[in-house]
Formats: sequence, C-alpha cells, structure tokens
Amino acid sequence: MPTEILMPALSPTMEEGTLAKWLVKEGDTVSSGDLLAEIETDKATMEFEAVDEGIVGKILIAEGSEGVKVNTPIAVLLEDGESADDIGDVGASTAVPEAASVEARASEPTAAAAATSAPSAPKSSDGTRIFASPLARRIAAQKGLELGVIKGSGPHGRIVKADVEKAEAAPAQATAAMATAAPAAAPTGPSSDTIAKMYEGREYEEVKLDGMRKTIAARLTEAKQTVPHFYLRRDIKLDALLEFRSTLNGQLSERGVKLSVNDFIIKACALALQQVPDANAVWAGDKVLKLTPSDVAVAVAIEGGLFTPVLQDAHQKSLSALSAEMKDLAGRARDRKLAPHEYQGGSFAISNLGMFGIDNFDAVINPPHGAILAVGAGVKKPVVGADGELEVATVMSVTLSVDHRVIDGALGANLLKAIVDNLENPLAMLA
Repeated sequence: MPTEILMPALSPTMEEGTLAKWLVKEGDTVSSGDLLAEIETDKATMEFEAVDEGIVGKILIAEGSEGVKVNTPIAVLLEDGESADDIGDVGASTAVPEAASVEARASEPTAAAAATSAPSAPKSSDGTRIFASPLARRIAAQKGLELGVIKGSGPHGRIVKADVEKAEAAPAQATAAMATAAPAAAPTGPSSDTIAKMYEGREYEEVKLDGMRKTIAARLTEAKQTVPHFYLRRDIKLDALLEFRSTLNGQLSERGVKLSVNDFIIKACALALQQVPDANAVWAGDKVLKLTPSDVAVAVAIEGGLFTPVLQDAHQKSLSALSAEMKDLAGRARDRKLAPHEYQGGSFAISNLGMFGIDNFDAVINPPHGAILAVGAGVKKPVVGADGELEVATVMSVTLSVDHRVIDGALGANLLKAIVDNLENPLAMLA
C-alpha cells in the first residue's frame, strides 16, 4: 500500500519547518539513504533522507512552503506494482499547490494531522522521542513490538522497516498515555495590534519573526519564568594568562595555531566541572542528571539569532584541539550547517561579550543547563597586590547565572572559585 512520507522532526525540539527544496520529483525511484529534500528548521538547513524504498508517487507539499508541521504528510511513496491511482485521497488535505505564507496557512483549517493514517510519533517511557519511519511503526504495531527496545539502523538512529522485521515479536508493554504539550500561555501583555496603534503616524518597519527568533523568544521566556536564577560575580586577574598565552602562541605559530582567551575560558570551565562534579548537572523535570564528562556549550552570535554549539569531553582535549574545534563549530554555526547533536546537550554554557567592550552582564540560562558563565572584557584597573602595594592589572569580570534547582549557593560559589583559580593559574590547566 502507498506509504506517506511525513515531515520529519530533525531535532527533538522541532515542531515545524520550511520545505526549502525537493531533491526528487514524482516518478523517481528512491532507496533507503537517498536524499529527498532540504528542510529548514529553526536552526539550520538539513538534508532529509529516505528510510524506505519505492517510487515517488505524489508530492503533497510544494518546495518553499513554510510552517509545515512535524508529521504532516509531504509526499507519497509507492511500492513496486502500485500506481498513482492507488493513492486516492491520501494526504489530500495537506497538499499545498504552491509556496504559501505562514499567515495564509494560519487561517486555514489544520486537519492534516487527523487525516494521516500513519501512527503519531511514539515516545519512550522517559519521554524521549523515538524516531521511526511510518512503515516501521505500522509493522511494529502489527507484530506487537515495543519500538523503544528496537535499535535503529537508519540515519541518526531512525528505526526502519528492516529493523522491525528482524526484531522478535513480543507483547508491547502498556505505557501511560503521554500528556500532550500544553498550549503556550496566553500573552499577559498588550496585543501586537494594541502596540501597533500606539505608533500610528510614526514611521517604522515591521520585521517578520523567523523560526529561530520565535524559538529564542519562547525558550528564553520559559527560562526566565520557570528557572530560579541566582547570580555570582567575581573579578579575575588575567595577566598570568595573557603572558602564558603569548608564549604558547609564539611556540605554536609554525603550526598555524593561535589560541584565544576564550579557548582558555572553555578549558577552565571544563576542568572546574570535573573539580566540582556535583555542579556538572542538569534539571530533568522530576530528577537531576549528573554528567560525568564536561560538555561545554559556547554561545555563537549569527545573523538573526545565536547557536550554542557543544564541545564534548572538553576537559580531555588540549587547548589547541579546543581552539580548532571551536573555530570549526562557530564557522558552521554562522552558515547554519550544524547538525542537531552538535548544538544540543551539555550541562554548562559560556557567553562571552568581552570582545564587544561589555564590562559585565547577566546571561539567561539555556535549559536544561545548570549554569551559564557571562564573560566581560579584560580591562586594566588599579588593584591592591599581595604585598599591599597598588598596581595595575588586567581584570575580567564574570557572572555565573545558576539554576537554584540544580546548584545551591555554596556549590555554585565553589564552581566559580574553581573557574577563577584555573584562569589565574593557567599553567596548572596543562598538568
């Protein structure tokens, strides 16, 4: 029977996307792993691969269509011996004859999800989304298989037809019905129309919100409303670090390596999470997850928003390795070419605005992280030395924003102290 190709969730947080470009046309024969389309998420443009084989019988969503909800049928795949006549009304309610704007589709009935015959995307017992093709879901249901125990061999671990066919039939465990995501709370402030009326007669430009800006607005609003932030501040003397950095860069110049202060900050934070392991944790709703490795996220500004690529196992990597990896991640972030696993996860983040001349600021925690370090500029200031004499030193102000559900005050203070000690004694970070 015809198989619907659904709009994929290319990341756990993706709810809708733009079907930027079709890489196949009706009548093409595709195999598992073939590229079908390019899809824009709120973070990146990614290629979508086929998980089943067959013939593209009908394209339901035209390229350029925005706001296509996850699990909406976007095309129909035919098996050998089937023809377009077998498709019937499959996906008819979701077909978009031409690229439509988000505003136009917002006023149309959204019955697409109810019209699809494929089961909705399943989740495991801990709420994690299980990625499986529609055909694999149907076969699993027929065989009484629990998808959560099947290892996927498709792209990014997706469960495909072959995985289900190889699995032994077993009664599916009864699982509690997953609570559907609560709708966004109604805005408490004035409506957009009310605000617009305040500026009648004044010249302004209305800027349309893209997916990234909507996601940033939603996540950071949620963070400030639901995460109990508290803030810890310290000044860090950078003179020893700057001298050490200059020496290392002189020795590494022949290899084309140039370390930045930010590379040292990443390393210092990664080591501090190992030195204060109880602070290397994230909030998981009804539990706290303590991580073993130091996976450090770093905010990277891009046009229209930001990414937080994650450097995994940062405590185990050399400064030169961290520098090279950060340059690669930052470059691909600006081109929106990062894969979801490269900007999701981590327990701790760094936001550095020092290069913009900002002395200090308070950063907003990116859930589920337990903390984020806001880094200001290094500025020459008069300080009192160890001998009581007044001297000039390069001082950098930092603020640690902490999730009080995960990290208490004393623990946060210990974490920040470890970061400061590492940066003021940089040679020890190489021991």
